[in-house]
Amino acid sequence: MAIFAITRGQWSMIDAILHILNEVGPSKVSVWTWTVAEYEIRVLERLRLDERITSGRLVVDYGALGKNAGLIRKWKETFGEDSVRYVVSHAKIATIESESGFKLLARGSMNLNFNPRFEQFDLTEGGPDFDLVKRIEDELPILPDDCTWGECFHASKCGDAFDEETLKLFTGVKSWEK
Repeated sequence: MAIFAITRGQWSMIDAILHILNEVGPSKVSVWTWTVAEYEIRVLERLRLDERITSGRLVVDYGALGKNAGLIRKWKETFGEDSVRYVVSHAKIATIESESGFKLLARGSMNLNFNPRFEQFDLTEGGPDFDLVKRIEDELPILPDDCTWGECFHASKCGDAFDEETLKLFTGVKSWEK
């Protein structure tokens, strides 16, 4: 399953996550973003309390440490000390692994928050794109809150190229199979 959408800002990544959870039920959720705001953290905390999110991971840009330290602390209080990965990133991605077996990958130009501008959004279920994001997430080390930008850059491996196996995802014409 794959969906592509263009919005005029009617919804944000947090809205997409809420809709997906309504459809697939309780899930593990990871969120990749360059910054966080109080509203989005409160929504995700509430989803955890309601047991709609069974575990959460935040992959956030190093810059959020200075701007959003209190919100990141709230995230850790809700989802655990090891639930945050500091990186050098501008990605807007969410993974949703439902207890019912769905493995969904949401990505787009939109941030977590409301932003009334043209935005694009992709959602896929299963497949090598989901596996790639999860593999990268699992490789990211847990850095302390007082880490440096250099440590984040090194942990992000932004200076490293993808291996040959990963690059095979981008070769040849892909076809849809039934």
